[in-house]
Amino acid sequence: MNYDPRSRKMPSRGKYLKLHDHLCSLETQEWRTSFREIESIIGFVLPASARRHRPWWANQRKGAGHSHALAWVTAGWETAEVDMVEETLVFRREQRKPSKTPLLDKILPVHSAGEWPEGLSLRREDMYEDRI
Repeated sequence: MNYDPRSRKMPSRGKYLKLHDHLCSLETQEWRTSFREIESIIGFVLPASARRHRPWWANQRKGAGHSHALAWVTAGWETAEVDMVEETLVFRREQRKPSKTPLLDKILPVHSAGEWPEGLSLRREDMYEDRI
């Protein structure tokens, strides 16, 4: 995914948390649903823009995105087949492509730095003793 990793925590604080949790609980690869069913899950009426503007249902992966889109993207789903007239859509599990980027541990293996030098301390009092 190309979304900002800091945004992963946003659904746990947002008003679309129930949608996020619902999608996380599904064991299927696809979920056909309606706007009304989503409203019954989240516990409130979707904003008017969800019914008027197709881009409201876009899968935003760049930047932080909107809270509703983050709810499904961070849960590993994407929207498809959005029918604005019938007010239905399909959520599909995101198909992750294998990463071609090698793991950092393979590029820079972990090595011991040896023993902790005697007298070295990370205590605040020891680091700033010359400023007192």
